[in-house]
This record gives sequence, C-alpha cells and structure tokens, in this order.
Amino acid sequence: MSHLKINRIHHIAIICSDFEVSKYFYTKVLGFEIIRETLREERGSYKLDLSLNGVYALELFSFPSPPVRITRPEATGLRHLAFEVDNVLDAIKYFSSHNIAAEPIRIDEMTGKKFTFIADPDQLPIEFYER
Repeated sequence: MSHLKINRIHHIAIICSDFEVSKYFYTKVLGFEIIRETLREERGSYKLDLSLNGVYALELFSFPSPPVRITRPEATGLRHLAFEVDNVLDAIKYFSSHNIAAEPIRIDEMTGKKFTFIADPDQLPIEFYER
C-alpha cells in the first residue's frame, strides 16, 4: 500500500468540566442529537455520543477534575471547531438570545466569507463560518 486512504472525519472528542452544562450547550443550544449516553462507572465519567444532521460527529466526555485549557486559542492541540452556517449574522443573533457572546464578525482574507467565534462552557473556541 503506497498511501493511507482516509474516508472522512469519524468524530471529534471533547472533554468537559461540567457534563450537564456541556450536554445542554451541545444539544439544546447547538442542536446536536443524542445517539447514546453512557455512564462509565469504573472511570467516574460520562460519554455522550452526538450527531449533526444524522451524522455521528461528537463525543462529549466528563472526567473527574480535568485540567483547564491553558490558553485560547493558540494552545497546542485542537485549536477550535468550525461549523458552516447559512448566515453568520443570524447565528450571532441566535447566540445573543441564549446570552452567549459572539466575537465581532471577521472576513476571511482568502475567501471573502464572514465568520465569528463563540466559546463552549469550557472556553473551547467554536467558529461559525458563512456558506
């Protein structure tokens, strides 16, 4: 075999500090659907499998006393999640109605498209990029 064939991104895993708060954010605010919720008693943690538009997308984990994110957004590791939306201004208005602050709209220098960022309950940056 001359190269590895990757078909698609299978999922993204996120560790949260407060499972119920993050569960609410990802399901009620962002609209992900719950596939399965599992209590892993031996680890003292929960695992929540989430889908977006019927496609498995996120795993939300809770662990006892996880370390906090060191810096934002330029820490080593995952920088941010990005989701496509039809209209960034509508997304900002939606987040405002949920008392979630969005950064000012930016313009991608390469594409001319609008985008903004919010933060999840653990300050993970989440980008919303206009189609």
